[in-house]
Amino acid sequence: MSVARLVSALQFCPGGCVFGARAPRDPAPSLQSRALNLLLRQLPYKQQLASAEAVLARVQKLALAPASHEPIGVGNVEVTLTKMGGWPVYYTEPASGHEGCNYVMFLHGGGYINEIAPAHWRFIGEMTRKARICCVVPIYPLAPRATAKDVVPATAELLRMLLEDAGDAKVTVVGNSAGAGLALAACQWLRDRGHRQPSRLLLISPAADASVGRPEQVAIAARDPIQDIPGIVEAARLYAGELEVGHPFVSPLNGSFRGLAPMTIFSGTRDLLYPDSVDLAARARAVGVPVELHLLREQPHNFALMPTPEGRRARAIILREVA
Repeated sequence: MSVARLVSALQFCPGGCVFGARAPRDPAPSLQSRALNLLLRQLPYKQQLASAEAVLARVQKLALAPASHEPIGVGNVEVTLTKMGGWPVYYTEPASGHEGCNYVMFLHGGGYINEIAPAHWRFIGEMTRKARICCVVPIYPLAPRATAKDVVPATAELLRMLLEDAGDAKVTVVGNSAGAGLALAACQWLRDRGHRQPSRLLLISPAADASVGRPEQVAIAARDPIQDIPGIVEAARLYAGELEVGHPFVSPLNGSFRGLAPMTIFSGTRDLLYPDSVDLAARARAVGVPVELHLLREQPHNFALMPTPEGRRARAIILREVA
C-alpha cells in the first residue's frame, strides 16, 4: 500500500494499526494522550523548529552553554563513565550486577543538535532495571561541530566492538528520532563492511529521511505539536556537513535494507515523520527483513517515551524485546 493510500486508510483505523504482526483492537487515543498533545503545543519545542533562524539560534545558545549529558533520574542502577574514541560513553547495569545480562546500545534523539535529555535517561534506567540489561550510551558529538561523515562510522565502530565483546549475549540497538536514524545508518555501515548485525533494531519515531519532502508532510506538520519542517531541514543541513542531505548517512531511508537486523518501529499519525516510517517498513520487508510497525493514530513524535497509556504499552513491548 502506498503512503498516500495508507494515510487515507488510517481515517478508519481508530486506535492505531500494527503491521507485521497480528493487529490488536487498540482503544481510541486515551484522554491522557489527547491532553498531552494540547500541552505540547504550549511548550517551546515547535517554535525551536519553526525556521532555520530558530535552529541556528538554538545551536549558538548551546555552543555558549552546552547542556549536560550526565545521567539524571536513572534510579537504582550502576552507572560507569568511560571514553571510547574520544567520546564519553556511559554504561548502566542493574544494581544486582551484570552477570548474564543482555545488552542495549541506546542512541538518543535531539535532531543531531541537542544533547541527551532527562527523559532519555529515565527510559535508560527503566530498561536497565525492568529488563535487567546493560545499556551502552554513546554521547556522540553534535552538529555542526561534528557531522554525519564522522559520526556514523564512529557509532558503527562502537557497535561493532560491543557485538564482539558481548559474546553470546543478545545486543539490541534502541534509538529515538535522530538516534533511530543514526542507528539505522550505523547498521547499514556494518552490513556494507561484512560485520554482524545486532539482534534487533528498535526504532522510535525514526528520522529516516532528512529532506522531509513528501507533499502530505506539510498537512501533517500543521497537526504535529512538536516538530516543524523548516527546522528539521536546517538541522539536517548542519548534520550533513559536506554530504548531501539525501546521503544514506543522513537519510538512511535512501540506503539499502537487505541483510539488516529485524526491526520494530513505533510511530504516530501526529508525527510529521510517520510517512517515512511506513515507507521504511515496506522497503525493509520487501527485501526479507522482518519488520513490526506500531503506528498509532493521534500519537505525537516520540510517544513511546511519554507518560501516557500508549507510551507505557510501547515501552512494555520494548522491555520484552530487549530482555
